[in-house]
Amino acid sequence: MKKIAVLTSGGDAPGMNAAVRAVVRYGVRHGLEVIGVRRGYSGLIDGDFVKLEYKDVAGITEKGGTILRTSRCEEFKTEEGRELAAKQIKKHGIEGLVVIGGEGSLTGAHLLYEEHKIPVVGIPATIDNDIGLTDMCIGVDTCLNTVMDAVQKLKDTASSHERAFIVEVMGRHSGYIALMAGLVTGAEAIIVPEIPVDYSQLADRILEERRRGKINSIIIVAEGAASAYTVARHLEYRIGYETRITILGHVQRGGSPTAFDRRLALSMGVEAVDALLDGEVDVMIALQGNKLVRVPIMEALSTKKTIDKKLYEIAYMLS
Repeated sequence: MKKIAVLTSGGDAPGMNAAVRAVVRYGVRHGLEVIGVRRGYSGLIDGDFVKLEYKDVAGITEKGGTILRTSRCEEFKTEEGRELAAKQIKKHGIEGLVVIGGEGSLTGAHLLYEEHKIPVVGIPATIDNDIGLTDMCIGVDTCLNTVMDAVQKLKDTASSHERAFIVEVMGRHSGYIALMAGLVTGAEAIIVPEIPVDYSQLADRILEERRRGKINSIIIVAEGAASAYTVARHLEYRIGYETRITILGHVQRGGSPTAFDRRLALSMGVEAVDALLDGEVDVMIALQGNKLVRVPIMEALSTKKTIDKKLYEIAYMLS
């Protein structure tokens, strides 16, 4: 193998740049020509390629986002779109592709291999941490630290004004961010898609906490469970006083990656190149325990990852 490519796709996650840097530098060290694909699968279809040298990825580990940029490509979801992408790969003599992204991106990588036998290796990068067979995905730790910092600041003002704050975090299908952020910040309530919420019971708890002298309340809700405004309407009707809403939005995706995310991304990037060199393709690099392993992409995607309900109960008991 002499020439490989790397792309980032879907929602950006802190640490993607560190993974790109590792793929480029480790690949170059092993005598490979490394091509960067701009704009994810859209760039793959359009042939938006750039050769990346050792110097081109200097100083990017600490940067959030992705220097290769990213996009969501509807055309690639079609067989015709994937055929165009495969033609570009073959036209440019690319013998292996590293895909950094979440569920949709990894699905696309698998289809490239299944339909066109393009050698692919996936690296899981999504703040939702909803990819199966890996303990952590790139970007999760940084996201949680961002949310934790924001909630701690909100607790200060909530105490000052004796108010209930409802904080909406990302997580359309997974309550992982909400659960972990709520656990480490001592939120009074955590609302996630996986567990139905009883608003009457929740209101009773907030009122009971108020009677016991607690002067602030933090409710963290995952966007896929309910909107913060819906939660506010339910609670204000029952508790009889006004709440305040904070929607953290895309600030959760940004920022310089933590040490954990940098180390994870760099290690996964190196392992992805090794997998291509070993001829082990259609696999995803996963963290299991303290070790990196290679697992079939579709096995990872078909393994449903759910939140730890015991942690949910612990968060409830400790709040």
